[in-house]
Amino acid sequence: MEKIVFTGAEGDNIEFYVLEKTTLGGVDYVLVTESEINDGEAYVLKDLSKTSDAEGVYEIVSDEEELDAVGQVFKSLLDDIDLIQ
Repeated sequence: MEKIVFTGAEGDNIEFYVLEKTTLGGVDYVLVTESEINDGEAYVLKDLSKTSDAEGVYEIVSDEEELDAVGQVFKSLLDDIDLIQ
């Protein structure tokens, strides 16, 4: 499983494991979790990067409608996990 490291707003490093990636409406999304082996919370991250950005810029999706739409895509891609919103 791919591990990625994000730098938080306060400069701290946050490690996530990538469960799946998808594109919806021309926007890239990543489904990540903090634990590689245990069931845990998963987060949907939205890629806000611009082509001029040296590094990727991501934000946790909090809009209910957007989260529901992207969540349905991830559910169909990952039939062996349960996503609870």
